[in-house]
Amino acid sequence: MQWLEREEWEARATAHRERLLPYVEPHLGRRRRGTKHPVHDFLFTYYGFRPAQLLRWHPGFGAALEGAPEHADLRGYARVVCPSTRHGASSGTRPDAAAVTEQHVASQRPLLESLRRLLSASAARPANFGCFGLHEWAMVYRLSEDETRHADWPLRLGAGGTDAVVESHRIACSHFDAYRFFTPAAAPLNTLRPTSADRPAYEQPACLHAGMDLYKHAFRLTPMICSDLVADCFELAWDIRILDMRAAPYDLTGLDGGAFEPVRIETAAGKAEYVEAQRGFAERAAPLRARLIAACERLLETS
Repeated sequence: MQWLEREEWEARATAHRERLLPYVEPHLGRRRRGTKHPVHDFLFTYYGFRPAQLLRWHPGFGAALEGAPEHADLRGYARVVCPSTRHGASSGTRPDAAAVTEQHVASQRPLLESLRRLLSASAARPANFGCFGLHEWAMVYRLSEDETRHADWPLRLGAGGTDAVVESHRIACSHFDAYRFFTPAAAPLNTLRPTSADRPAYEQPACLHAGMDLYKHAFRLTPMICSDLVADCFELAWDIRILDMRAAPYDLTGLDGGAFEPVRIETAAGKAEYVEAQRGFAERAAPLRARLIAACERLLETS
């Protein structure tokens, strides 16, 4: 067991919170005002990890927080006895520490096994850089503009122009959570048929949604892994989401003072720009995926 004194773990918890507050606070402000952001709200509304959960720091399994009785009631934690000899006493114990329990890790074995299988399969599969973000276009195929998920924002090429882009490209979406939002008319156009049950057979390391999902996989392992890894995956997902929506069919040029200049994937130059950014994200995602796999393996050995 690694023992963290309160001064040490509080400093790390504060640094974690300050790192993520610039992302969280604007979202909370919009929520209070009843306004929406088509790009930045996604990680908070689509994924089931509340802002308060994201801001809380955990050391992960194998570390105990001294002077932390408030952690003992959190899911997965229990009180542990801190040897008082660590603080210069000759005998006795201090029951003021908390740590993630072996019992909790054991209870999560099905999750750990499924995530290791999915992440390992994705890491081993060749990257596909030929999708060009067309999943977002397939999600609005043959819809009127007031029927789209972001109806407050117009389609750059209009409904007809958007449909023409879908019809003139090969659609090869490998990610079920993107594919399941295809319109009924677009679903048959996809060359793949991923389902919720066969993700390891399809997901690949260049997919933007697979990269964003590293954040989901990380927070599902909370509190068994250190929150530093969760924050790393969150920041990757944040940046990927920006590209995802810049390459989408919506016209977001009026959003945030022109911060979302479109990636025009219907053109050769736009495709090249998209692939370059996609390669960068795949490179950033690879070590995070490896860290998650290693965490699953370590926790499985424990359980």
